[in-house]
Amino acid sequence: MWSNERSHTLLVQVQCGTISLEVSFTMCTQLEDTDILEPSLAIPGHVHNRKERMCAPRLRYQNDQLTAMEIRNHTSISDFRLLGFSNHPEQQPLLFGLFLGMYLVTMLGNLLIILAIVSDQHLHTPMYFFLANLSLIDTCLSCTIVPKVLVNTITQHHTITYTGCLMQMYFFIALALLDDFLLAVMAYDRYVAICLPLHYTTIMCPQRCLLLVATCWLCAHLLAFSLTLLMAQFSFCASHSIPYFFCDLLPVLKLACSDTQIFQVMMFAEGALAGVVPLACVLVSYAHIMHTILRISSAGGKHKVFSTCGSHLSVVTLFYGTLFLVYFRPSSSYSADTGMVASVIYTMVTPMLNPFIYSLRNRDMKGALWRLPGWRRYSTLQWVLPQTGSSDSLK
Repeated sequence: MWSNERSHTLLVQVQCGTISLEVSFTMCTQLEDTDILEPSLAIPGHVHNRKERMCAPRLRYQNDQLTAMEIRNHTSISDFRLLGFSNHPEQQPLLFGLFLGMYLVTMLGNLLIILAIVSDQHLHTPMYFFLANLSLIDTCLSCTIVPKVLVNTITQHHTITYTGCLMQMYFFIALALLDDFLLAVMAYDRYVAICLPLHYTTIMCPQRCLLLVATCWLCAHLLAFSLTLLMAQFSFCASHSIPYFFCDLLPVLKLACSDTQIFQVMMFAEGALAGVVPLACVLVSYAHIMHTILRISSAGGKHKVFSTCGSHLSVVTLFYGTLFLVYFRPSSSYSADTGMVASVIYTMVTPMLNPFIYSLRNRDMKGALWRLPGWRRYSTLQWVLPQTGSSDSLK
């Protein structure tokens, strides 16, 4: 029993290995005879009574080994390793040649489309204005992904800096969303041209076309910036190997040690906004187009109307098919192999095929390519496409 009115503190420190233990005994005033001073632990969340708060000793311990491990796990890393196709070293030369050929065809095809549309007055229409933007986006998307893949494949140096990974992720998300939004705008353009032909020039005026494209660019970059900014706040575990050929959203997310629940909710919310809404616009537009086509009596008229949107429908099917295969499912069931194949399709194959899809069956586009400076001299098309027939078809 302690009867003095002042409190006295006895501090005992015990150290064993990496465990540091401090016990402080506080001697309180005016204790009863039956009070016993016993060491007790300060349990988090436990509310002590008045006597416990006054007289119970305080125990504080710290595990240095666990603290060091926690610091290591949450230390910001300087780079990532893009494993990609490194599991097949014997196929690296073949993959390098394949990706390089696809990259060169993509760049050449899309740049020719842009050059032909800009240089030909006949193609200064809303449809070709949107097509030129689509070619520009495909060119930027290829430049964001493929050069780093080529460098990693030929040098076997698979590292990418942390900042470079976030930048690649940002531009990839922004350009993929731009593709998504622009395909919806192009579907709306085809709907107005086929279902409301008399009001086409009024509805799709140059100011509205510019507004639609500017809105697509702004929304895509805002959504991409929000996701990338939130990803930059995460801590990553000791393993920083990404089983992918570029810094995609889901493979990097699986390396995070932080709580990603809020990020996943935000990601799926933005996916619903940026994926479902444009897709619904495409489906509604084509539903009206099909209804209009079915009302045409002649088979030739049906074929002519459908041919104006057949190329766009092919690109939409290819784009949304691979997109839903990768992103619109829970991350727990995500497969890196399946995602990698689908990503190769929409990052390399689709941008390469778009110029062929939109130009091979388009007489106006072939005529514009034919009239490019120097193209007639070196192109073999001069033996296939008569100049008079091409010119008459444009008039």
